[in-house]
Amino acid sequence: MQKNQDTILLLGGAGLVGSQVAREIARELEPAQIIIASLNQWEVDGAIESLKMEFPQVKFEGTWGDIFLRKSLCKKSRKEVLENIESSRLLFQDVFWDKSAAYKESYLVSIIKQYRPDVIVDSVNTATGISYQDIYTTSLEVDTILDQMGTENAPEERIEAVAVKKLENLLISQSIPQLIRHVQLLYDAMVEVNTRIYLKIGTTGTGGMGLNIPYTHSEDKPSSKLMTKTAVAFAHTGLLFLMARTPTGPIVKEIKPGALIGYRKVDYRIVKSQGNPQYVYKSRLEKLAKQLNIAFQTDYEPKVALMIAGVDTGENGFFALGEFEAITSLGQMEFVTPEEIAQNVVLEIKGSNTGKDVIAAIDGAIMDPSYRAGYLRSPVIEELRILEKKTNSHSVALGQLGPPELSKLLYEAHLLKINYGNIKNVLEQEPKAISERLFNYIKNNDEVRDLITSIGLPILCPDGAQIFRGPKINIPEYQGMYEIDIEAAKIDQWAGKGWVDLRPANFEYWQKRFEKMLYSSSAFCKDGSAAITLKSYLFHEIRIGEVVGWIFNNDDQIKGYRIKAL
Repeated sequence: MQKNQDTILLLGGAGLVGSQVAREIARELEPAQIIIASLNQWEVDGAIESLKMEFPQVKFEGTWGDIFLRKSLCKKSRKEVLENIESSRLLFQDVFWDKSAAYKESYLVSIIKQYRPDVIVDSVNTATGISYQDIYTTSLEVDTILDQMGTENAPEERIEAVAVKKLENLLISQSIPQLIRHVQLLYDAMVEVNTRIYLKIGTTGTGGMGLNIPYTHSEDKPSSKLMTKTAVAFAHTGLLFLMARTPTGPIVKEIKPGALIGYRKVDYRIVKSQGNPQYVYKSRLEKLAKQLNIAFQTDYEPKVALMIAGVDTGENGFFALGEFEAITSLGQMEFVTPEEIAQNVVLEIKGSNTGKDVIAAIDGAIMDPSYRAGYLRSPVIEELRILEKKTNSHSVALGQLGPPELSKLLYEAHLLKINYGNIKNVLEQEPKAISERLFNYIKNNDEVRDLITSIGLPILCPDGAQIFRGPKINIPEYQGMYEIDIEAAKIDQWAGKGWVDLRPANFEYWQKRFEKMLYSSSAFCKDGSAAITLKSYLFHEIRIGEVVGWIFNNDDQIKGYRIKAL
């Protein structure tokens, strides 16, 4: 399927900010198609109806559901999902189990793959959606249940059933695992469809105010839930910063309004909470005794639905005059309009420098590698080489720096260096001969062999049917069980990720790498500084760290380099 270069997907596109972004994009960019994605069908239908009247030349389509859930659950409320043990189990699996399985089921991934947008503008209040699942209340409830267990008054069957349900809710209410999985799925989907720009409209969590903020979502001050919102919001920014520095991904930007966003309209209306009308109840006089019941009392008489004149601020809520006047007063949260946000969004998509892109601000503020550190690198490496030779030891890897893949590659390069010295000598051999020679070396040198296996790297023998191993194995990782079935495909996967692989096919692959390295070094003298790129390997001998650095820069199966090095 060809990607439509003029399709823009607006996540949260029917909200206060999202709908204004849609208008500004339609007016200024005139794309062929705008996709409005939001939580509820009624708000998507309403937004599209209004937008079509204003911009008949633009094609509008809509989709609705919860982007944090899988396709089969996305039309349900989170409360419905959590109340059903089967659906809550699916949610747990999507957050904590294999990412590839979650990718196939994700509603967010499905709409990105369906519409293949060139640009995604994300105005979903991600931090609120994730942090206001209220892990604090759930934690206290689980603690209360655990405290009751084993007591004489506790009905065990009830306690066990409630405990299982509450514990499940606690596990899947954790903010950071949810956020990480969300960003992973989003990034993978954008890479698959070649999305060009991802722009997040984020939040500070406190409307730009500090820890002393006097405005919470009706919790007491200071609000742990509100602080969690801020923590998640800036954790999200950190993950987007990493996404922005990841090769092959989209251009990543974030705009963070630091004030109350408002407003949609002034209205006199029935006040609702979670879609349901609130009521004015007939009050009672109650004498204070030893206990105070703070649970919602269902036996109070409702008088009328609560109606009030107020300001609709979209996702932030409906505020009475006094509330709006206080929160927007000078020195308080004050406010910014959705039109101003939308203007900055469109300018950033166009490539203008608004000065409001948080990712660019962080990028410009952090300390990058320095000339002094680069100058000191060579003497440190030389001193290590001298000490290695003096102590007759092998300083290769301890397994503490990176994934097992790093240690695996370093030790494979080390074995090639010990046995062949330089790249040309390796290229002159048959892969099977290399395999046999390194296997014999490993068998006859228990010092090297035992060092490798002791840090958690198995050594896969040339026949692929035996391994040398130590007491621990880093790959495969522990995921709830210690006994894992062995299959040929799994052996290939494990060997690629964290086993020293002595099979001939692996050394055939090493030779392909070395051919590219040798070719890159030949251009150095002829082409001057222009020849020095990430594809360059500047040495003829095997320098194991430089070799593995080259692999991480160039191997399509492993690639992991910093964009700022270009």
